[in-house]
This record gives sequence, C-alpha cells and structure tokens, in this order.
Amino acid sequence: MPRHPTALIAEDEPLLAAALQAELKKVWPELDVIAVVGNGQAAVEKALALTPDVVFLDIRMPGMTGLEAAAELADEWPAEDGPNPPPFPALVFVTAYDEYALQAFEAQAMDYVLKPVQASRLARTAQRVQSVLAQRATPATPTSEAAMDATLAQLRALLGGPEPTSSALPERLKVIQASVGHAIHMVPVNDVVLFEASDKYVRVLTAVHEYLIRTPLKDLLPQLDPSEFWQVHRGTVVRAAAIDSVQRDEAGRTSLMLRERDGQRIAVSRVYAARFRAM
Repeated sequence: MPRHPTALIAEDEPLLAAALQAELKKVWPELDVIAVVGNGQAAVEKALALTPDVVFLDIRMPGMTGLEAAAELADEWPAEDGPNPPPFPALVFVTAYDEYALQAFEAQAMDYVLKPVQASRLARTAQRVQSVLAQRATPATPTSEAAMDATLAQLRALLGGPEPTSSALPERLKVIQASVGHAIHMVPVNDVVLFEASDKYVRVLTAVHEYLIRTPLKDLLPQLDPSEFWQVHRGTVVRAAAIDSVQRDEAGRTSLMLRERDGQRIAVSRVYAARFRAM
C-alpha cells in the first residue's frame, strides 16, 4: 500500500495555519500534515527531522523569512552522495498580495499561495505539487541532483531581490561609516574583504581591522557592486578578489580560503555554491 504524501506548514499566525490545513484537507485529502511550526528555524529543524514531501513556508515569519528558511533547509539537506538521501521537498510559499513577489515566484516557477487562502488557488497548487511528486517516481524524470540544482537556482534568484531598472540603478557605496567608541571611522569599501551578519550587527572586515555596523546586510547588498562582492551565504558577502582558493570536503560542502585574513575559511551555502565551478 503506497504511503500518503506528507507536508509541513510553517506559519506564525495560528489561525492562518489552521485555515491552510483545513483547506488542504478539502483539496488534497490524501496529504498528511505531519507538523505545524511558527518560525523559520523550527521549519528547518522539523523538515530535516521529518523529511516531508511538501513544505509550505510563510514568507514573513519572525527571525528567518520563508525564503531564508528554504535556503537554510537546502544547505542542510542530506547530500546526494550520502546513503539513501531523501528527495528535497517541494516548496510552496505563502504570501500576502505583493505584485513583485508574485511576479518573482511566477518567473522562477515556484509555487505560492495567497493570504487569505482561496480554495480554487490552493487546488491548483495541490495539482502542481502532486504532478511534481508523481514525476519523481517515473524513470524519465531528471535526477534528484538536477532537480535540486534547479531549485537552488530558483532560490538564488528570489533571494537576490528585484532587478534594478536601467533608469534606477542603485548608487554604489564608497565608504562605510562605522562607530568605534566616540569616533566614526570612514572605511573605504575598496578595503573591505568580508561582510558578515552577526546578531543585530554586520561585521565589516578589512585585511587588518574589524568594525561593527547596524545596517542590515540586505540593505547593504543593493549598494555593493555585484561583480566585486559575491554573496556566498545568507549572512555572508565576500570580495571576490580576496578569495585565494575554493575547497570541497568529502561531504560536498564548499568553503573559501581568504588571502587577506591569514587564510580565514568561509563556508559557502549550497544555494550559492554553483558560482564556484572551474572555468
């Protein structure tokens, strides 16, 4: 007897989580919702423990957004070369109406559900996810590694945010103003080797100094030249010219060695690892 497909719901508003679960029961009776959590970190932990077939992620959750949780989950998911790795779950994002968000999800072929949940839209989503799950069981379907690569590319594009138009290109940051005691240090961006999110701050590292600033990394990113500064993890942006080498361990995890920080090693998220392939 074939097992029923399983799902995890991550939604910080209990009433909306209950509504989604109730509507899923109507449009997809065979789906077993095996866990409901209220934040992104719990979603990652539960999904890794339970390996559901589908994960419904609210975009806006405390601490970690749905997109960040999806990226974290992809980074922690068992490697393809491990013993019997489970297939990465189908992702469905739950969002309030936002024109850019909807266009972005549609462009990346990532499924989404609008709040408040509408039965007709949820039914279409259920059909699409069922089709994806059915394809996994057919011999002609792409390998799970290829499917994972496609998912990572979609997440990478969504995490990158909206593309600026040619008439509204962002002004590039030239200097970082970092408070140290009663002084403000003017740090040229050209001297920065690494930006790293840390609690409520962002660490700004040059070859010899470290500063803390309160500007969130997501606000800094649009002001940095993407050809010079590469995002390599949800909370890490590195100057490309500062990378000395790229290494992969036996588990397939990628890390960078920096030449200007005494060989400091930087972990690379699976979402961004595709950038580091031999030319």
